[in-house]
Amino acid sequence: MIKKLFKQMLVTQIISAMTVTLCMLIDSIMIGRFLGVDSMTAYGLAAPILLAFAAFGALISAGVQVMCGRTIGSGDKEGTNACFTVSVIMCAAVAVIGLFIVLVFMDPICTLLGAGEPTADNEVFFLTRDYLRGFIIGAPAFLAAQVMVPYMQISGSRVRLVVAVAAMTVSDILFDIINVFAIKQGTFGMGLASSLSYFIAFFIGAAYFFKKNCIFKFKLSYFKMPICARLARDGIPTLINQVSLVLLTFVLNNLLLEVSGKHAVAAYSVITTAGNICYAFSSGVAAVALTLSSVFYADSDRTALKGLVKTMSFYAVVICAAVTAVVLAAAKPMVTLFLDDATATDMAVTGMRLFVLSLVPCALNTSFKNYYQGIERVRFTMIISVLQNFALTALAARLLSLPFGVKGIWFSFLCGETVTLICICVVVFIKNKKPEISAQAFALLPEDFGVSDEDCLEISITDGQQVVAASTEAGEFCKNRGLSRKVATLIALCIEEMSNNIVHHGFRGRREHSIDIRLIITDSKPTLRIRDNCAHFDPVKYLELHSSDDPVSHIGIRMVMKLVNNANYVNTLGLNNLILSL
Repeated sequence: MIKKLFKQMLVTQIISAMTVTLCMLIDSIMIGRFLGVDSMTAYGLAAPILLAFAAFGALISAGVQVMCGRTIGSGDKEGTNACFTVSVIMCAAVAVIGLFIVLVFMDPICTLLGAGEPTADNEVFFLTRDYLRGFIIGAPAFLAAQVMVPYMQISGSRVRLVVAVAAMTVSDILFDIINVFAIKQGTFGMGLASSLSYFIAFFIGAAYFFKKNCIFKFKLSYFKMPICARLARDGIPTLINQVSLVLLTFVLNNLLLEVSGKHAVAAYSVITTAGNICYAFSSGVAAVALTLSSVFYADSDRTALKGLVKTMSFYAVVICAAVTAVVLAAAKPMVTLFLDDATATDMAVTGMRLFVLSLVPCALNTSFKNYYQGIERVRFTMIISVLQNFALTALAARLLSLPFGVKGIWFSFLCGETVTLICICVVVFIKNKKPEISAQAFALLPEDFGVSDEDCLEISITDGQQVVAASTEAGEFCKNRGLSRKVATLIALCIEEMSNNIVHHGFRGRREHSIDIRLIITDSKPTLRIRDNCAHFDPVKYLELHSSDDPVSHIGIRMVMKLVNNANYVNTLGLNNLILSL
């Protein structure tokens, strides 16, 4: 089921990862084609502010993925709602504070970004300021859209995500065209177009949270500072990752100005903007890895985590290798979408081709980094972030620019990512005390993590004919683990009744359905988890709603619920999860 779930989540996660970058891409194309090199340079200089807001959005979003993944994985509904409440309040606070700072200190911020002083002959300064003024209006929606993504992934609302991103893209293109050909407000109009588009995406996504079947509940009583601190702590590795990107953009902008002037900065703006779309594929894989690793880690599921490492590595390499091939072949027509200046275009084409060579190692680094964040190896995650997104790349850019100029700066991306991947491998080899390339080695799980293989039985059911065999296998497993024949029979009966119910009512339509059964026996205390990818169905709530019905009706569910000490249901990632303590 892990491969199926990963594929289902991956497409929408890649699309949602473009939420931040699509408007920037569209603005970049329109600015480069219709407003000129100075405007493109101004847009590039404003990028660190956009990335700074994205950094705080990523902090909260990653904190949600980790914290909410754990609470849902452990069946803690109150903890899940507390996470939702705190994240909403944090998002609103960051948006208001950020909006205030940028509006009040706009001129010194532009100067700090490298736009120079506000003199009459310095048009780049005023163009940079205009873009920031337009963009900052949409900062609250920009942040909120990022924070909504993990909640909608966890709830399985993937179609709504796609619709929101599609609406945002179409509206931004439309607003940019209106700005260029009708109202003619220059870079301010471009920033404003992005702002309006983010609000459209936000309203489409936010509608889910007002539905009756929304699994997340907002209550001010849930807001507590320890939860706020925990959410921030879980998201800090991602914040460090984004801050590193901001610093790298700032350093490279200034290095490019020093080495080759504003044409190089304009070329870098094209490379980073188009590169962000390329990064959406690797960050999509990594985001799925973060969510699933958090859920599986909370569930102490060693098998699922090892399977996740294997699956995410496969998709990271295959998808990003394909993207690399496409961009290498189409670099020139891609760049000409953005620029009409021959000097900047030549620089950008060369830079694009050198830059995309880093995509595969980048995808692996980012996926491992997010996976390690999900399994609470926070320090390792932060080290990878700094090495990958700032230290090694910035150092390589400075050193390679001396003999090779601008080309050396473009090549620094591949150098930084490759050396980071080598560092990850070295750490894994040291931790495992041997150079082994395997999912088990790179999973980096302690030997005592979760339950031993002898205490756990895992079975997958893909059709009704396998139910009886699974029930029999579970019964034999229980007897071999020392449980009485009576208890073994009851557990087998629970599996048979619930699985038959799922097959009968859930295995419909063209979609491939499956049931994953996990039986754990520790200290003679059995716990049964039944997970399926069928339509949303809560047997616990269903029985409560039909408690006054004829006792003979719903006999299977009634019997199972009477046999167990505790039953906990949660729907997450579009999956039904039922945990029975016997």
